Amino acid sequence: MINEQIKKKIIEGSFLPAHPLALNEDKTLDEVSQRRLTRYYIAAGVDGIAVGVHTTQFEIHDDFELYKKVLALANEEINNHAQPDFIKIAGVSGEIEQAKKEAQYAKEIGYHLVLLSNNGLAHLSEEQLLERAKAVASIIPIIGFYLQPAVGGRIFSEGYWREFCEIPTVYAIKIAPFNRYLTIDVARAVMHSSREQEIALYTGNDDTIVHDLFTVFEEEINNKRVQKRIVGGLLGHWAVWTSTAVKLFKEIKVEREQEQLPLKWMTTAQQITHANAAFFDSKNQFKGSIAGINEVLTRQGLMMQNICISEREVLSEGQAQLIEQVYELYPHLHDDDFVADFLQKDNENLF
Repeated sequence: MINEQIKKKIIEGSFLPAHPLALNEDKTLDEVSQRRLTRYYIAAGVDGIAVGVHTTQFEIHDDFELYKKVLALANEEINNHAQPDFIKIAGVSGEIEQAKKEAQYAKEIGYHLVLLSNNGLAHLSEEQLLERAKAVASIIPIIGFYLQPAVGGRIFSEGYWREFCEIPTVYAIKIAPFNRYLTIDVARAVMHSSREQEIALYTGNDDTIVHDLFTVFEEEINNKRVQKRIVGGLLGHWAVWTSTAVKLFKEIKVEREQEQLPLKWMTTAQQITHANAAFFDSKNQFKGSIAGINEVLTRQGLMMQNICISEREVLSEGQAQLIEQVYELYPHLHDDDFVADFLQKDNENLF
């Protein structure tokens, strides 16, 4: 059973960054930086965080003790510094027994929902993945996850999503295929579901964040006009420049209720997409996406280095220069001043 306050925030639309992983040079967990990151997101005004997801690096799921440690650290900081209705989401991965084990641990320590990833499960059929989803959903409420193929996802049929939506404890779907056609598949599946009112659409399309947050799907179903909005985001991109992004999200939530939208949002949309291209290394099929996020956080002093668990996860050639370029082009989007103030207060234990 989901907490009703948490459910309300999920349905109405929340700002949910995907939490990165801070490592020491020897690739052990940098606990100090890991805890500081969680406090930064809380101070920035986010509605919740997702831990143990793609931005946290899927490799942590290969070491259950590390997975537990990362979830526990975030949980402790949230309990100490955030409001009681702060949304706690844990990433769950692996085949059915691993996924159930992770879900059970997340539930035991107080996470509200899990983001169910299908990465690395290309050998399983849609039917098998649905059975896995139902097994996890019997333990803890779930958020579906349509991950883009470039970073380990797969293409699903619309039928898969329609059946997925009928699982009683699904309360949201993160749509992140970086593909408009597949995004529509998920939206229509929810709209045709008997649980249409209970499942929120969240963008994970970091290449089109602003467009998605203004998007309303509409269709006539059984002689009734049905509308479904993408209400919020669960995004790796929101792990950086977070306090500024929170402000923009709050503005969007107000302005999208108006009949006319200022053209400024189209300019903001392309600027954010351009920044994402640098952070996520779009020129190289997103090979440097996690390292890029870590690089920005390292520049700001929130992490000590940009290294990742996998030797393959490094900045691509020229990516650092692209990050520098978007910094110079869009000073109104970064939050360096906020971070500097946060770090000073955090060092003085003022939170």
